[in-house]
Amino acid sequence: MPDRLKIALPPRIRLICPIRSASDVDHSLSHHLFLAQVVGYMSQIETRFRFWDKIADRVAFTSATVDPLQSVVHSLTVASVDHNFRDAKMATQPTLDLQQCRHRQSRLLSEMSSRGVEQLLVTRSDSITWLTGIYLGPLLEVAALLDADGSLTLCLPARKAETPVAADRVVTYKAKWLSTMRNDQAEACANALLAELSPRATLGAEFSKFNQHAAAIWSGNWVDFEPTIWQLRRHKQADELAMLAFANEANRQMYERAREIVSPGLNELDLYSELYRVTVDALGEPPTYFGQDFRCAARGGAPRDRACQAGELWILDLGVGYRGYYSDNARTIAVGGEPSSAQQQAWQQLAAVFPVVEQFAKPGASCKQLYETVLEQLKPAEPWLFNHHLGHGVGLAPHEGPHLNPNWDDTFAEGDFFTAEPGLYHEDLKAGIRLEQNYAVTTDGVELVTDWPLGL
Repeated sequence: MPDRLKIALPPRIRLICPIRSASDVDHSLSHHLFLAQVVGYMSQIETRFRFWDKIADRVAFTSATVDPLQSVVHSLTVASVDHNFRDAKMATQPTLDLQQCRHRQSRLLSEMSSRGVEQLLVTRSDSITWLTGIYLGPLLEVAALLDADGSLTLCLPARKAETPVAADRVVTYKAKWLSTMRNDQAEACANALLAELSPRATLGAEFSKFNQHAAAIWSGNWVDFEPTIWQLRRHKQADELAMLAFANEANRQMYERAREIVSPGLNELDLYSELYRVTVDALGEPPTYFGQDFRCAARGGAPRDRACQAGELWILDLGVGYRGYYSDNARTIAVGGEPSSAQQQAWQQLAAVFPVVEQFAKPGASCKQLYETVLEQLKPAEPWLFNHHLGHGVGLAPHEGPHLNPNWDDTFAEGDFFTAEPGLYHEDLKAGIRLEQNYAVTTDGVELVTDWPLGL
């Protein structure tokens, strides 16, 4: 029988003291709560002892038997909920600034004026977050109407009516009936938003999520304004950069933890679970997205029930969502800590790409030209292949402009927040290596915002 078992207690529980036997537990309220937690989580005991020695900062017990309570309590280490820790974390969580949202509305109004659009219907939830500061997730319908006179009317589910937003008027609809989610939210939202307003001659909308119920209510000359909104969203203001930085801090902590626990025999699913725990701790709440590449000895993909082996490379291309804002960067870790000479050579070739990016990228520079420059730089590495984009923007969508991709002809602009992610792949490398950094475009260059360990 292995000498360690694993029990999954919530990450909010902190270590305080070892308990050697049931008799050590007195009858105070706190210890009654402790026993209730032990019994409540007994069903989650697992007999897969994949990497427990690496995560003993949660819960461990060293008995060689699994007697229901006595042997579990024998060396179980637990703690109480640390409310002060949670309160402090919540105090550091950034939010979108409503004045900055108003500034974004003014930028959009300027574009509406230049295009002759008198009213703009916004129905993408990420665009509404950008304009008004509210994030409700994918299950609740929201819509906004921006008028050429500068007024913004926002339609929300009735239960969210008191949420602070950058809007001149809030109208509501019932997203649920007796707690049952309505399937006709889009129609109800359109009716609530437009019923009391009058249409003007030229109307703009986001055609990829154009509410046809709105078109039925308001007949008129509708034009697609979505490309303009995407272009405006590229420019990240200070409050957005704070949201992205907070999401990136979770990434930094995930890589730090991964480097501590990756060793031969670690299961991909266990790493995934541990990194999710780290993310929740870092953000102080569940992420609004969690991804994306967790497979060892593979280019990417969701985790499998597979143990890693010494000599393999583990590409961790990680991203989290924080209230709608995404992070996205990558590191590669050599399992066992001793990369081969080929793996080291490939890493050096990829690491040499970043000085090129940092020298080349600035307002007005061609993203396609940068891609082609890096492609040419990596050609001598063949048969190791670089055969994907070089990078992309990140924000309220995981992929935005600028596109470092020959299928677009973008140029860098001040305020862009983008990734650069060169990779080399071949079976000689035990799948391959991908390294991904994040940059913010300044007035005359770029600033590296993911200055964390990059090595194998």
